[in-house]
Amino acid sequence: MTSENTLDDEDTFKILIATDIHLGYLEKDAIRGNDTFVTFDEILKCAKQHKVDFILLGGDLFHDNKPSRRTMHNCIELLRKYCMGDQPITFEILSDQAVNFGNSQFPWVNYQDENLNISIPVFSVHGNHDDPTGADGLCALDLLSCAGLVNHFGRSRSVEKVEISPLLLQKGSSKIALYGIGSIPDERLYRMFVNKQVTTLRPREDEDSWFNMFVIHQNRSKHGPTNYIPEQFLDDFLDLVVWGHEHECKITPERNEQQLFYVTQPGSSVVTSLSPGEAVKKHIGFLRVKGRKMNLQKIPLLTVRQFFIQDVVLEDHPDLFNPAHPKVMQKVEGFCQEKVEEMLEEAERERLGNHLAPEKPLIRLRVDYSGGFETFSTMRFSQKFVDRLANPKDVIHFFRHRENKTTKDADSINFDELLSHTSSEVMQLRVEDLVKQYFETAEKNVQLSLLTEQGMGKAVQEFVDKEEKDAIEELINYQLEKTQRYLQERSVEAVEEKIDEEIRRFRESKKNTAEEEAEVCEAINRAKANRAKNPGEPFQDDDNDLSEEADVAMDSDDSSGPPPSAPSRGRGRARGARGQSSSTRGTSRRGRGAATSAESKAPRRGRAQKTPLLSPVKSKSIMDAFQATSQRQSQTKVAKNYRDEVTVVDDSDEDMSFTRPSKPTQRTSSISSSRHGSQSQSQSYKGVCFHDDDDDDDDNDEFDPFKGSSSSRGRGRR
Repeated sequence: MTSENTLDDEDTFKILIATDIHLGYLEKDAIRGNDTFVTFDEILKCAKQHKVDFILLGGDLFHDNKPSRRTMHNCIELLRKYCMGDQPITFEILSDQAVNFGNSQFPWVNYQDENLNISIPVFSVHGNHDDPTGADGLCALDLLSCAGLVNHFGRSRSVEKVEISPLLLQKGSSKIALYGIGSIPDERLYRMFVNKQVTTLRPREDEDSWFNMFVIHQNRSKHGPTNYIPEQFLDDFLDLVVWGHEHECKITPERNEQQLFYVTQPGSSVVTSLSPGEAVKKHIGFLRVKGRKMNLQKIPLLTVRQFFIQDVVLEDHPDLFNPAHPKVMQKVEGFCQEKVEEMLEEAERERLGNHLAPEKPLIRLRVDYSGGFETFSTMRFSQKFVDRLANPKDVIHFFRHRENKTTKDADSINFDELLSHTSSEVMQLRVEDLVKQYFETAEKNVQLSLLTEQGMGKAVQEFVDKEEKDAIEELINYQLEKTQRYLQERSVEAVEEKIDEEIRRFRESKKNTAEEEAEVCEAINRAKANRAKNPGEPFQDDDNDLSEEADVAMDSDDSSGPPPSAPSRGRGRARGARGQSSSTRGTSRRGRGAATSAESKAPRRGRAQKTPLLSPVKSKSIMDAFQATSQRQSQTKVAKNYRDEVTVVDDSDEDMSFTRPSKPTQRTSSISSSRHGSQSQSQSYKGVCFHDDDDDDDDNDEFDPFKGSSSSRGRGRR
């Protein structure tokens, strides 16, 4: 292994990588309330000890969209303690910072502010938990950015297209193009990629000399047809992708065999759900970059609370348990107690060598009681471990394997069973999914005929999680207006049967489309306008572009069901960011798949301002609307030359080396153009033009600082 002195020269970037810190998670819990703050302290202390150039966060710094004063105070205290000081910054920014930080009132990197003394800059995208919300579209990261503690980048205001302009960093002879995109609802971003509405800008100057990093906070695992982002959607000129949102630690870089870039998934630094993925040991990454070479060192987090999980299937032990035996449950309870004791002993053995680990571990025993078994009292069982576990109430979880479904119609929601679940399990459910499932399984006489399940689910979640009290009412009013106008334009005969048929046709035509998504955005904007305006102001509706003001919603880290594509709020969905009104210079546009006509014709609605009592439709029925004459029109886009070697260093495991194979000389078609943008007038720095072309450039061999003489180099050409 190469010595550290050889690695850390004046041309080597040193970067600390972490994601999903979730500050404030369970802050009111007497045992686990300080876990997130203690681990964040360890992360920042590690950055200072390794003298990193900057810290890169992959989203979800906070667990709540509106963090408490205690959480915000502790965060600011730790950032000020470790990230401010006299240590000189040894890298510079070459890109137009007015574009990179265009959403800030101080559009430049914090260490260049003459009023601040920053020793370790922090760069972060927002996640689905700390996403921009409200009329002004602010998030907790914007508060830290305004205070000069964090550099918030990767934010997009548009709900129709995304343009990603990189931060261009240079240290000595090494140059990094840092791309980032904050959390956007997965289905919306998926559609943007398919419709080629995601544009990535590349530097025109010395294109092949840049190490390209991309930070993303989306579903990586597939939760539905479009409720994730396939790695193949990302551009193939990238070198390393830092993937946030997924909590399982897979920090060892994994090579995408199609795009031939590497993906690292640091995972969360705190256990937020008692699931198998969270039981993987937590790590952060210490990344070194020199030229086009990278070296990743895995650093285990020592202050993370231990978590052990085990499954027990009672049917697998016929020699021990007989469902017909009168005292079988006493035997099952004793067996479960033995399993918990075994995990407690294992936790104690591991903690002996680590005095920083919290004393009480997390234990979860999942018991499959299929086959005629009954459950015993979990409350009585938990009393045996109150003083030894951090989660005594959730230590045991009973479940049954789902039997083969005979017919889909036989399934329905059992709300009594739902209420019997533990609080931690209920926290993982999404409001919009419950609403959708309820209406899909309800009897025909209570089915929705005018509204859609997806839109209603989003409105309910806005009401529950984001306290938008008028969201449901505004959605109903807005969709009623649109239906009335539709019937007027169609000149439907005033017969109830024909009206019902047209309404059903209109409802089905917009389900799961961009039009439905825009309707919910418009309704939420109306609700916000009501809250912001005085009750006496008259109703006004202007045709402003929705992309300028629309709020977008978020996706929960541990959710598994396919959420709807319309924007919503809270833990159920991921909220998209807002588009930059930036001056761009060149594009490398990428999209996979065919765009549907419904998606490509998504309407763009204006934001309405409206008082609660003056809606023009509250006194009208659909039949009355035939006499009205109002009408509204709705209407509504690489070459890679790569060679590098990846080295992964684990503090506890043996070294692993990853060599990039050669790529074939075939090229993927890409759309390229070049445009020139303005330079920021508030800061002095170099401007770099952007472009993306298909010309082949020859690669020259470079010295690999992270490998010995026996190391091999992966070379390829696009």
